[in-house]
Amino acid sequence: MKTDDLIAALSADNATRGAPLSRAFAVALGLGMAASVVFFFATLGVRDTFFASLGQPRFLFKFVFSLTMAASGLFLAWRLSRPGAVAGPAAKTLLLAPALVALASLAEMATTPATLWPARMIGHNALHCLILIPLMALAPLLGLFAALRHGAPSDGRRAGAAAALAASGLSATLYAMNCPDDSPFFLAVWYMIAAALVVALGWLAGGRWLRW
Repeated sequence: MKTDDLIAALSADNATRGAPLSRAFAVALGLGMAASVVFFFATLGVRDTFFASLGQPRFLFKFVFSLTMAASGLFLAWRLSRPGAVAGPAAKTLLLAPALVALASLAEMATTPATLWPARMIGHNALHCLILIPLMALAPLLGLFAALRHGAPSDGRRAGAAAALAASGLSATLYAMNCPDDSPFFLAVWYMIAAALVVALGWLAGGRWLRW
């Protein structure tokens, strides 16, 4: 059987079981996130000022940023989950989170003395961010990989990277509840680096485990 014929056959098979694929994504992601949530509350928990910070735009923006990252990654992973699928215009959604944090950083620059920029970028403990976001992304990433294997994507690397972006966005949402740093500068540097580490892992692992 030629490659094009195989892709067509797999696509037809996936079309007949779209609902199971949807359930696979929902169940796998739900289980993965449940594991990360349990880990978060067992080891970190929300920061002491969490409820008092809910009225602060800079604090709330962290969740807008991380959830945008998660949504764009999940949307792209879903698009790439079927044989022969291509990202197409969906790939442009990956620009949303970086664009948001760039605009927020410009606003921070306009309202904050330049002497404070380095301290806000470095934050209180960047190492925690670089360790905990990738660590808490592992369970949802494994769940998404299980769902992607159910769908048989043609491009395992891109699908794996998209799943990793979704997982890192969800993990960053959890970490943001504990993180004492609310500056967009901190998000633009350390959250983005942490997400990039997970995406690199997803790219490499996708090429190995999502092949068919």
